[in-house]
Amino acid sequence: MKKIAILGSTGSIGTQALDVIRNNPDLFRASVLSCAARIGDLEKQIAEFRPDMVCVAEENDAKELAKKYRRTEIVWGGRGLITAASSDCDVVLNSLVGIRGLEPTYNAILAGNDIALANKETLVAGGELIMKTVAERGVSMLPVDSEHSAIFQCLQGSAGNKIRRILLTASGGPFFDMPESELSEVTVEQALAHPNWSMGDKITIDSATMMNKGFEVIEAKWLFGVDLDRVEVLVHRQSILHSAVEFEDGAVIAQLGVPDMRLPIKYALTYPARITDDFPKLDFCKEGAELTFEKPDIEKFKCLKLAYEAAKAGGSYTIALNGANEVLVQLFLEGKIKFTQIPETLERLLDSHVPRNADDLGSILEVDKEIRRAALSFFGIGE
Repeated sequence: MKKIAILGSTGSIGTQALDVIRNNPDLFRASVLSCAARIGDLEKQIAEFRPDMVCVAEENDAKELAKKYRRTEIVWGGRGLITAASSDCDVVLNSLVGIRGLEPTYNAILAGNDIALANKETLVAGGELIMKTVAERGVSMLPVDSEHSAIFQCLQGSAGNKIRRILLTASGGPFFDMPESELSEVTVEQALAHPNWSMGDKITIDSATMMNKGFEVIEAKWLFGVDLDRVEVLVHRQSILHSAVEFEDGAVIAQLGVPDMRLPIKYALTYPARITDDFPKLDFCKEGAELTFEKPDIEKFKCLKLAYEAAKAGGSYTIALNGANEVLVQLFLEGKIKFTQIPETLERLLDSHVPRNADDLGSILEVDKEIRRAALSFFGIGE
């Protein structure tokens, strides 16, 4: 039986991971749960799964939980997340949002725990450090994002043959067909209405700007060791073909399935085995009746273009890209800036960014803090 530590257990990925565990009690045990604010939901999870350890964001919440659950170790804050990630388990499923997922991932690797990664910011900001540490410690880095899981699956049995292209699919988000002139007036509610996937607020906005796909391009570079010019984004509105790999002889291997995150989560937890379940299966005569593919408009969705540019520039640019984007998305969610101000401001912040070497955890986090201050001050907002 595998012990699974879930960082972000009350979020979209976390709850679906617990669904996988619930459906396979003979294979998995949720040994660690963590959440930031949904304490009521967390308590229901504690009652059902009886984890060894629980991590929350606030000390007061930790004290209250400690009174109720005396047989469970309760930790809190940033140090608590590191303790949770470094705990005695088989796999750490990191579904945290944003840069705060980086340090727990790093410490989980140092502890020798395999990683099921749903926190793409870990590799966007710290790809070189993380993948170097993965190699040094000999742990597995298993992708949970549906696209990277698809690529990972397509590469099984490739016998080391060279990749010509990775075909990374994108849904296009809610505004793919909207005229560019109307984007400045879209509301938060419209941006959160993703056509195919149920996700958290931050990643849903990133999908709407196509920054999410830009992050996935960078993630693919680190996970699969390919040059950026070999990662091609295709807009596939149906979200049935999750990604594909073209080999040097022109053969294309693709992975298809219904848009259900439990499938890539399950594969990451069971790898290299595959297990049966009662989750929805693909009906080719229904969902696969029409599969379409288009090139993305990188001038309309400039965040995707900026991600490529930042990754090619290297150094601290992708750290700046990620940190500034997190701030700008939050300002949009709070109604303080317009949707189009996300890429516009991001471009200006990257243009003024002074690159530096950031090859250790401390320097990565320092660049992140600096770009956040710059993003807030751009709108006259203090920390």
